Amino acid sequence: MSLRSARAIAHPNIAFIKYWGNRDAALRLPSNGSISMNLEGLATRTRVTFDPSSESDELLLNGKPANKSALSRASDFLDIVRNLASIQLRASVVSENDFPTGAGIASSASAFSALALASTAALGMKMSEAELSRLARRGSGSACRSIPEGFTEWAAGLSDLDSFACSFAAPSYWQLADCIAVVQTGEKQAGSTEGHKIANTSPVQRARVEDAPRRLEICREAILKKDFEKLADIIELDSNLLHAVMMTSDPRLYYWQGVTLEVMRSVQSWRQSGIPCAFTIDAGPNVHVICLADESERISNLLQDIPGVNTVLISRVGGAARLLLD
Repeated sequence: MSLRSARAIAHPNIAFIKYWGNRDAALRLPSNGSISMNLEGLATRTRVTFDPSSESDELLLNGKPANKSALSRASDFLDIVRNLASIQLRASVVSENDFPTGAGIASSASAFSALALASTAALGMKMSEAELSRLARRGSGSACRSIPEGFTEWAAGLSDLDSFACSFAAPSYWQLADCIAVVQTGEKQAGSTEGHKIANTSPVQRARVEDAPRRLEICREAILKKDFEKLADIIELDSNLLHAVMMTSDPRLYYWQGVTLEVMRSVQSWRQSGIPCAFTIDAGPNVHVICLADESERISNLLQDIPGVNTVLISRVGGAARLLLD
């Protein structure tokens, strides 16, 4: 039996309405639905090779052998793929990110969406976009949103079968940009997986989840109507609710740094002065500043003037995960 190999690329995404907490941790069925935007210009490129001569899975991440935890997580995901394909072959995975890993820029989203596509393609499995989204979700919940293109919504669903993401607006529909103020490039102290496990220990989580359908509707409508003011208000509210849950869970999770708060305050001040921009923050200290694409250079320059901002990554709305040809 010969080697079976395929290579895929996927973009991270920034959630406007956040996913935090699971109804079913094993299947990664979320407590609430979410909406996100794929990030063009940032990507994970992953090659998966199933080798009959290999006795164990291997993972090379950004040119270095992955640590035990990352390898175990990738191997567990590949076990799901192997079970679907009814094979036992071990795999070699080579994955490269062109942006900071594990720092709140959704590296696990692009990683597992690329891994889902490359591994199934290597085995000759024909899967629909919805099936790929469901599969990617098993590796990282937010990965399901990086399978479709543009602006996507992940339905919480009732079971494994109906919990996946779909695109509701193409990348070209609304010219937005994400100016990511990078204040920390290293991996965060507590990963999202650990955070999801303790979400329900926060007294704020129940209220956040119960109000999610309202926020989803407002966000979806704001995007479809290209209403930036409405979008700005709802994504900042949702981001603050997420971090309120983190800060009141047991144990407490504090991702913000002093500069994080300074960027948040500056963004609100700029918007009040007439510049269309808004912040949202995932599980990390880095701040995603959403703006009209024409304003991205201006916003980037303003952000770089804030002490503590190391660099600014600018990304427009990205496409779907796709296979790469050698």
